[in-house]
This record gives sequence, structure tokens and C-alpha cells, in this order.
Amino acid sequence: MPFLSGLIVIASLYVGLIVAMIAADAAYLVTDPTGKGDDGIVAGFGRLVRPLAKPEIRYAVKLSLISCAITAILSVWVAVPLGYLMSRYEFRGKGIVDAVIDVPIVLPPLVVGLSLLILFQTIPGRAIERVFPVTYAIPAVILAQFSVACAFAVRTMRVTFDQISPRREQVARTLGCTRGQAFWRVVLPEARGGMVTAATVAWARAMGEFGPILVFAGATRMRTEVLSTTIFLELSVGNLEAAVAVSLLMVLAAVLVLVVLRWAGGGQARGW
Repeated sequence: MPFLSGLIVIASLYVGLIVAMIAADAAYLVTDPTGKGDDGIVAGFGRLVRPLAKPEIRYAVKLSLISCAITAILSVWVAVPLGYLMSRYEFRGKGIVDAVIDVPIVLPPLVVGLSLLILFQTIPGRAIERVFPVTYAIPAVILAQFSVACAFAVRTMRVTFDQISPRREQVARTLGCTRGQAFWRVVLPEARGGMVTAATVAWARAMGEFGPILVFAGATRMRTEVLSTTIFLELSVGNLEAAVAVSLLMVLAAVLVLVVLRWAGGGQARGW
């Protein structure tokens, strides 16, 4: 009994911390901190909506939704073949490839952004910039999000393919299918739940990305500003109310992501 009580206390402290943070954000808007306005849910809703009506924040919302959607699509497009390769095949250097995939996950976010910035200062990078500007532009936002989010999508798809028995592919091949046909007709339909999970995880990770975007794309209003950098910009000018409003918007997005993950398939979500 003392052992179980200790586990419950430790778990409750962490869960309580998360709940308290979200509740504090909501309470900040419900209760007017300046004492100049009305308290209550209606007034708090007004304080939540008012900052979101700013053109800069509306632009950040639009850019965040578009860039995160593109990042999720690109991540799944890469994660499906790479996850399948890592799950089904043994080859020389597989351990190195596996470690390289984990690099964006374990690297500090600012290092990822700085590395991308340096990459586009090389000769090949400058050649790309002359044809298609990337640095401190919208493509830099997508590339910064993709460089980190794709790693999570690959991990999710590898777990998905690990859970699908290779025997079904073997049976399909004995019935006349090529390896590619067996993949498209047998494996991929079974991996749909994992693909939804991978896309959702990549989308959520892209939405919360900050460090690489700040370094590689900047935080220029009405150009490269996304929701995560909006919070930084509003805090830098002392507009705490707008920062909290955007934070609650991102909390709602996180709740939506959790709902999709539970619906799409808990096994793949637990795997990564």
C-alpha cells in the first residue's frame, strides 16, 4: 500500500502540473488582471477573441495551418517508404541510418535552425537561393518544420509496419503479386491507421515548432510569422493577453490532435 500511494502521489504531481497550467491560462482571460474590465466567462471570451482579430495573428493562423498541412503531407510521403525499409530489410549501415533519423529529435531546436541556416550558406545552398529563395521566407518555415516533424512520422510508420505480419505479403507473392503489388494491395491498406497517426503527429510537432523557425525563417510579421512565434512576439512587446489567447488556441489544437490519435489507432501513437 505505501508503494502504490507513492506512485499515485508522483503521478498526481505531474498530471496536476499540466492541468494547473492550462487552467491558469483560462483563468487569466476569465479574470481581468487589470481590474478595469468585467470578470466572467463572457468577458473572458471577448478577451480571447479580441486579440485573434488582429491581422497579424490571423495571418499567423493561416500560415500555421497551411505550413503544418504541407509538412504533414511531406512527412508521410517520406515516412512510408523509409519506415517500411527500416522495418522489413536488413542492410549494411542500418544502425547508422537509424541513428541519423533520431538526430533531429535529440538535437536542441536552435541547433537545427542554425544548421539549416549554415546549409543554405554553402555553394549548393546559395545556388538554390538564387533560383528559389528559401531563407527568411515561407519555404524556410516549412523546411524547418519538416526537418523535425518527419523524424516522428518515420518512427510512427516503422512501428506500424512492425505490427503488420510479413506473412501476408509472402502469401500475396505466392499468389502471383510482385513485391510492389503486395505492398500496395496488402500492406498499405493495413497501414492506413498508422499513416493517419503519422500525419497527425507530424502536424502537431510542426505546429509547436519554434526554435528552428525563429533562426532559419525569422519572425517577420505578415511574412514568416506562425503561432509559436506570435507568442514570442506578443510577449516581447508586453502583450500578455494576446500571448495567452494564442496559447489557448494552440492548446485546443493539441486536444484535437489527441482526439485524432485516439481515433486513428492507439497502437501506433503509443509506439512513437
